[in-house]
Amino acid sequence: MLSAKSVFQEILANDESFALFCSIAASGESQGGWENARIAALVPDSERELAPKITRHGADEDKHGRIFNALMKKRGLDPVPVPPETDYTMLLEKNGIGLAHEHLKRDERLTVQDIVTYLSHSRVTEQRASEQMDLLRKYFADDPDIGRAVRQISDDEDNHLAYCHEELLRFAHAGHGRVIQRTLRECALAEIRIYRDVSLAVMANMGRILGWSRPKSAVLAAGIHAMYAYERLGGWRRMVSLRMPERRDALGGPASAAPEFA
Repeated sequence: MLSAKSVFQEILANDESFALFCSIAASGESQGGWENARIAALVPDSERELAPKITRHGADEDKHGRIFNALMKKRGLDPVPVPPETDYTMLLEKNGIGLAHEHLKRDERLTVQDIVTYLSHSRVTEQRASEQMDLLRKYFADDPDIGRAVRQISDDEDNHLAYCHEELLRFAHAGHGRVIQRTLRECALAEIRIYRDVSLAVMANMGRILGWSRPKSAVLAAGIHAMYAYERLGGWRRMVSLRMPERRDALGGPASAAPEFA
């Protein structure tokens, strides 16, 4: 029976598809780590208290990249080139979502509006990351090979999402509510389209590696298109709501250490 769990199991069981899966994930996490580190360094003076949390966010992303690389090393695999059409983080940046890398490369202090844009972008993408890791946790939390990594990353992504909710609510109460809602909506509608395209590209690459039949590939593609249709019709709204999280000050402290893999 074709299911999300069976597809993931097939990808994880094959060395070539596993290496591609981990390489794509590691690349995205490393890019996120760099972005957060630059944002922390350029935070405006009025928001300097936020810098340690942004730094923690970036340190977590870097840690996730190391975890995915360690999973490959554990199986004797090397990272592989990431096909451009599967590079979710770079495609978001190229489509104007979040803060442009050219902006972050300059040593110019960011504005409060820039920080609101960063947090709004993170609110949307961390929703996606949290949901993806929840799915992996559901199926693989007790897996002897990847279970610890899945649990660690899932906990971190939940913390990141809580942090975005709390900080955006703080900015909303300070008078930025309309800008936040407009930015969240723009980010969400762009993200669901890019996520659809990346998902189709990832599945096409996995299908080539694993030798999937045309009917199987067609069913998986139809599922991705159906998810996009649901999100376009209203599912995107879950990415723009704000509520005070149960995890308060979720990034108020140092990043936890990455688990060791023998």
